[in-house]
Amino acid sequence: MGKDTRAEVVWPGGERDAGRLQLELPRLSFRGQARRVWQGADLAGIRADGHQLILADGTRLTLPGMAKGWVDEIVTPKGRLDKLGVKAGQKVAIINLPDPKFLTELSARVTPVSATGNLDILFYGADSAEELAAIGALVPRLAERGALWVVSLKGRAAKLKDTEVMAAAKAHGLVDNKVCAFSDARTALRFTRRLEPRPPRSAGPLPAGAKRSGGFAPDRGRGRSSGRSPR
Repeated sequence: MGKDTRAEVVWPGGERDAGRLQLELPRLSFRGQARRVWQGADLAGIRADGHQLILADGTRLTLPGMAKGWVDEIVTPKGRLDKLGVKAGQKVAIINLPDPKFLTELSARVTPVSATGNLDILFYGADSAEELAAIGALVPRLAERGALWVVSLKGRAAKLKDTEVMAAAKAHGLVDNKVCAFSDARTALRFTRRLEPRPPRSAGPLPAGAKRSGGFAPDRGRGRSSGRSPR
């Protein structure tokens, strides 16, 4: 799925509901107390009004963020390589993903390389615990800001849960930051290295006679007698 968020809905009859809204083209789906899927002609005339996504049947979905990005994604969807972040000139490799159609599509933009190291993007097919266990050996092959896409079967054919894929990647210092519909049969989760927080900047030495601001002033009265006897 390309997008996923919480949403509040007002149905054409005025009933209200709250749940999750997901966009996995060509379908827009809502799951709350009621469930609804829109696709094809159902999405014709969809428009945005601030945080509201408004469908032609009168359904109004209120999102946490602005709705325009959802409309743009539905009306003028990006191609698969754009969604996957593949750009000309990148070092891209494929491991354990026998998909001739994707290979042809990818080769039209970049020349796939062997998965030796310093990769901008690595596509890895995984549908078993054994294949997930190999993620640790793949991490060193990524460039510092490189991305690992783990591609797995979805729907009824799925052999792994997203949570299992995430846990396997997390165990090797990776964090998930995007999910994408790879094909009709497969989904893809993107992982990158966890960025370490930068150390605080040193204030450096002070000029002669200067004083640092902040902190507590010394208590010059500490230890002196107040002149009062304890009660």
